Amino acid sequence: MTTEAHEIIALNAVAHILAHDDLRDRFMALTGLDADNLRSGIDNHETLASALDFLISFEPDLIDAAAAQGLPPEELVKAWRALGGGKGQEW
Repeated sequence: MTTEAHEIIALNAVAHILAHDDLRDRFMALTGLDADNLRSGIDNHETLASALDFLISFEPDLIDAAAAQGLPPEELVKAWRALGGGKGQEW
């Protein structure tokens, strides 16, 4: 899978988060991002990886977000890793 494909998965994950008030509010509170920060950083791999990290940290959210994209949850995890998520967690 290409970097572009991983970015698309992450962008769709961001859209999923923003489409659900409870997820959006929790994501914003945990990351400290606001709408302006998110908009300005949406093309940044760190921002995209943070959205995937947020979903990965709670399995029901991960499963819902993956299902919304018609993907297995493992694909979101692969995208997270490809965009720089999980550095130092190679076990």
